[in-house]
Amino acid sequence: MDPLSIGSSVLSLHQRENSEQHKDDAFREIIASCRSLSKYETNIKSALPQILSAIVAASFHIVIGISLAYSAILIPQLEMPDSDIPITKGQSSWIASIIVIMVPIGSLVAGVMMEFLGRLNTIKLAAVPCVAGWVSIALAENFTWIMVGRVLTGFACALGTSPAIVYITEVARPDMRGSLISSGPTLASLGMVIAYAKGAFMHWRLVSWICIIYTVVPVLLIQLFVPESPVWLVSKGRIEDAARSLRFLYKKYPQPEHTDQPLSEMHLNALLKERETKIAEAQKNVDRHGVQQSKLRGFLKPTGYKPMIILFWFFLIQQFSGIYITLFFAVTFIQDVGTEVNAFTASIFVGLTRFTMSLLNAWLLKRFPRRQLVMVSTTGMAICMFVSGLFTLWIKEGTTTLTWIPVVGLLLYVCSSMIGLLTIPWTMTAELFPTDIRGIAHSISYSMANLLMFFAVQSYRTITDLLGGAYAVQWMFAVVSVIGFFFALFFLPETQGKSLAEIEAFFAGKAPTTQRTPAAERAAKPSVTEHLIRSPSREAKLKEVELMLKNKNGA
Repeated sequence: MDPLSIGSSVLSLHQRENSEQHKDDAFREIIASCRSLSKYETNIKSALPQILSAIVAASFHIVIGISLAYSAILIPQLEMPDSDIPITKGQSSWIASIIVIMVPIGSLVAGVMMEFLGRLNTIKLAAVPCVAGWVSIALAENFTWIMVGRVLTGFACALGTSPAIVYITEVARPDMRGSLISSGPTLASLGMVIAYAKGAFMHWRLVSWICIIYTVVPVLLIQLFVPESPVWLVSKGRIEDAARSLRFLYKKYPQPEHTDQPLSEMHLNALLKERETKIAEAQKNVDRHGVQQSKLRGFLKPTGYKPMIILFWFFLIQQFSGIYITLFFAVTFIQDVGTEVNAFTASIFVGLTRFTMSLLNAWLLKRFPRRQLVMVSTTGMAICMFVSGLFTLWIKEGTTTLTWIPVVGLLLYVCSSMIGLLTIPWTMTAELFPTDIRGIAHSISYSMANLLMFFAVQSYRTITDLLGGAYAVQWMFAVVSVIGFFFALFFLPETQGKSLAEIEAFFAGKAPTTQRTPAAERAAKPSVTEHLIRSPSREAKLKEVELMLKNKNGA
């Protein structure tokens, strides 16, 4: 179902008032309708409020990046002979991976919370366990308290990540959706650079205290500058709040002409009552069938289970291609290849490379198809890991003095991963699912991805021992990357430049119900949503709604 506008949803409900079987569809149309203006082709300046809102909503990703990379600086310091909390190799694996196993739990909680409390309120609440986790680590006297801190920060990562991605999906227009969603990984990469840099010069306890600042500041920015998702507001029947949010998000768009045609108080009240009645009837019908049953039915449809199957294999390839193993064990991984380069210094360059490529990735996602990016990404990763593994073997055998090549190979591998395989699977967790299950489906797929990440990170040192060394692990990463190339070639759907309705129609096996050329869009009359954005009062909005309904019926 192609999103039109809030006003067209009201019109749809009005025209179908005698058709009981369409009430559920009508209510879902209202939820989807806030995204209508995303179809307009316009310049970057007009989208500045959307860009600002998306980046601020994603700013919590900075502390998430720090949390993910923190194990890379914590483990080597704890394994030093003079450490005040000595740990074993087994314990180091748990320190790195426990944060990941907590993310599915937090993500499922976030899926429920964001539906009831809103996208932004869920992000704000994520700061509470995150601060508690950093305090626990900073004051830790033994391995147990470090684990408690990692558990809390891992839980907070999910609470702050899932709502941000869903929020950006709902407020961004299609041509910018991929780039804006990628702002989350970009900021997370910035957090990794911060963690690696501080870990090279600071004690791990001091880094923990500083991380509290990075946790609190994003919450303050969200509270001050970002409006709640209009899609969520409309789904809760808060039409006035949704209109205010839309006016902010689209305040720099060309505004429609207005009419001063008088409207009687009787007609005004009648229209208001009709609108509220229809929304209430649609919501009652949804409630009568049961929200949980509705969500379950959504997953049993092709638009629900097909994206989930694709994402499972996509994330399986991503995790065992080594992307996150090299993140969580950055310093240890560099030490294992036998290089003479300082591992802490090299890890900073790994973080900088990831961050720089994150900035480029936003442009790549906007300009190039997703499948092509994944194929280029996996090809580069396979080549880099094969060459790096080869030189790691030669270093081990003592047949080469070029010990810096595996480090360069790792940096190029990171560059290649950022082109597609690292970022695109996370982007698709929000893109591939329909509106009625998007919040929960995103959380489930996000949880699934992190479970796979847990097994990959937890098994790193076991795999290293089984395969015989770091060189064999790198060759395994190369083989999995090659598999990723063929997966993208044959199974991965293309979503670049497509509206959410078109993506849903693809999995449903049908064409979108409404397709317009850009010229037709520009020639179309102003939608009711445009008037809602512009009009400062309910009376003015309803005047314009009624006028457009009359024009539509009279046409």
